[in-house]
Amino acid sequence: MTRVVRVARRYWVVTLTLGVGLAGMVLALTGAGAAVPWLFGAYALAVAAWQGVGMVRDILRGHWGLDVLAVTAIVATVLVGEYIAALIVVLMLTGGEALEDYANRRAKRELDALLARAPQYAHRIVDDHFVDVAIDEVRPGDVLLVRPSEIVPVDGTLRSVETSMDQSSITGESMPVEKHAGDELLSGSVNGHLAVEMTATATAADSQYQQIVALVAEAAASKAPVVRLADRYAVPFTAFSLLLAGVAWWLSGDPVRFAEVLVLATPCPLLIAAPVAFIGGMSRAARNGIIVKGGGVLEQLAKARTAVFDKTGTLTHGEPELVAIRPEPGFDADGLLALVASAEQYSSHVLAASMIEAATGRGLRLTEAETAREAATNGVVARIGGREVVVGKYAYVLEHAADARRTEIAPGELAVYVAVDGAYAGALLARDRLRDNARDTLARLDALGVSHTMMLTGDGQATADHIAAELGIERVRAECLPADKVREVAEVPERPVIMVGDGVNDAPVLAAADVGIAMGARGATAASESADAVILVDDVSRTAKAVEIGRDTVRIALQSIWLGIGVSVGLMIVAAFGLIPATAGALLQEVVDLATILAALRAIGGRRDAAAAAASPSTASVAAR
Repeated sequence: MTRVVRVARRYWVVTLTLGVGLAGMVLALTGAGAAVPWLFGAYALAVAAWQGVGMVRDILRGHWGLDVLAVTAIVATVLVGEYIAALIVVLMLTGGEALEDYANRRAKRELDALLARAPQYAHRIVDDHFVDVAIDEVRPGDVLLVRPSEIVPVDGTLRSVETSMDQSSITGESMPVEKHAGDELLSGSVNGHLAVEMTATATAADSQYQQIVALVAEAAASKAPVVRLADRYAVPFTAFSLLLAGVAWWLSGDPVRFAEVLVLATPCPLLIAAPVAFIGGMSRAARNGIIVKGGGVLEQLAKARTAVFDKTGTLTHGEPELVAIRPEPGFDADGLLALVASAEQYSSHVLAASMIEAATGRGLRLTEAETAREAATNGVVARIGGREVVVGKYAYVLEHAADARRTEIAPGELAVYVAVDGAYAGALLARDRLRDNARDTLARLDALGVSHTMMLTGDGQATADHIAAELGIERVRAECLPADKVREVAEVPERPVIMVGDGVNDAPVLAAADVGIAMGARGATAASESADAVILVDDVSRTAKAVEIGRDTVRIALQSIWLGIGVSVGLMIVAAFGLIPATAGALLQEVVDLATILAALRAIGGRRDAAAAAASPSTASVAAR
C-alpha cells in the first residue's frame, strides 16, 4: 500500500487525471452532469497549456513529435465538445510520460545496485598482520590478502606461488585460470580455494570491476534516443488536418466546418494504435520468455542488421562437459570414469562436478574413498578399493606416474590426467560445448535480415577461431576485456547492432549496443540490468524470436497507423464538404479508433506462435519448460 501511495505521489498528474475522471462520474450520477463538460474541458486545457510549454521548448531544440499532436488533439476535442475524448488523450499523454520516467528511475537504481555489489573492503597486510580497510584506501604497492572464494578487490599481481582464479565475470571464460607468482590478477575475479597474497597495481577506481560499472553508465548515457515510430507521422498528419480544416472553413465561410473536419482528425491512430501494437508485441515477447524494455527496442530489433555474440554461456553452454575418455590399455572408459568421479567427490575443482555428473549420467556407481586429500589447483589423491587414484593436471600426475604423457587436445578443450597405483591410466577431455541450436539461430537471423555476425570473447584466439568456424561467424575478436568489446561494437558499420551476452563482463557492451540482449536464465544480474531485452530461458534461439517479434510488431503498427490515417483522411475530406455533422463525426471517429485498435491488437500474435509451435514440436517443448 505504501508503495502505491509513493507512486501515486510521484506521478501526481496521472493520479489527478484519474481523480478528475472519477469526479465527473460522480457528478453525472448525482444529477449534476451539466458540470462535467466544464470540469473535463477546463482540466484538459490546463494540461494542454502545461504540456504546450514543454512542446515549445522541444520545437526550439528541433524536435517535433507526438507532443504537438497530443496538445492539438486536446484543444481540438475540447473546442468541438468531445470532453471525454479530451480527458482520455490527457490520460494517455501523462501516463506515457510516467511509464518512461519509471523506466529511467529503475535503470538508475539497478546501476547503483551494481556498484554496491563491488568489493567494499580489502585485507591489507601491515607489519605481518591483516587490517581491513575500505577499498578506496588501497593504493598501488599495498600487499593484500585474498581469502578462499573471495573477490579480488583491485587489480594487482600474485605474490603467492600459485592459485586458481574464476575470471568468468570479467573475461567470460568458463574454465578456471591458473595463476602463478607475478601473474596479473583482475578485480572482480573469484579466488580459488587457497588464501593468497597479492600486490595492488591500481586503485579501486582504476581497476577492472569498477571500470565495468563506469562503462555501463557511460554507454547507457551516450546511446542515442530512439525516435518513436508515431513521431515520424505526427507532424505531417497534424499539418494536413489543420490545413484541410482551415481550407474547409475558408471556402464555406462557416467556422463550424473547421470543427467538423477537426473532430475527425483526432490522432488516435497515432496516440493509440502504435502503443497498443507495441504493448502487444512486448506481451508476445514475454509469452516467449523474452522481456523487452520498451517499444523502441522492438523498433530497433526490426531494423537490426548485425548480431554480435559473446561466446561462453551464449553460443556455448558455459559449463565444462566431458567430451572424450582416453583410457590406457588395461582400463576401459566406464571403469576409468568411475574411478575419476569417485576421487573427484573429494575435490572442489570446477571440473569435479562435470566428471561426477557424467558418471552418474551413465549409471556408474561411485565408490567411497578410504582416504582422500586435495592439492589445491593441482589435483586429488584418493585410495579407492585399495588402489591409489591420482586425478589432476599433467604435471601433478607425472609426479605419481613416470610414464604419464600428454594427450592431444583441440582448441577450447581441457585434459584431466589419471594415474592408478603409480601407472598412467589415461585422460579425460572436457570442453564448453556449442549449444545445439546455435547454428540454426544464426541461420534464422540471416533469413530475418540480420546478415552480419560477429563473436567477441575473452578466450584465446585459437578457441575463438574454432568456435567461429563451426558456426560460420564472419568476424571474430578474441582476448577481449569489457572496454575492448564496447570499442568493437561501436566500430561496426552495419547498424543497428544486436549484442547478446550473459556475464558481468558483457554489461557495458550490452548497454552500448543498439539493442543489448542478456541471456538472463543463468547470467549475471548486471548483464540483465544493462540490457534492452532479457531472455528468461536458457535458449539462444530466442534471439531470433525477438527479432521476428520486433519485425511483426512494427509491420502491424504501421498497418494500423495507415489504416487509421487513411480512413480518417477520407472522412475528413467528406466532412470538408459539410456532409458529416460534428456529432456524427465524433461517433464515426470512435469507429475508426476501434478498427485501429483491433488491427493493432494483432501484434499479440497468439495464433502465429501457436502455429509455429505446432509446426516445430521441439520448440514447443522448450517453451513449455
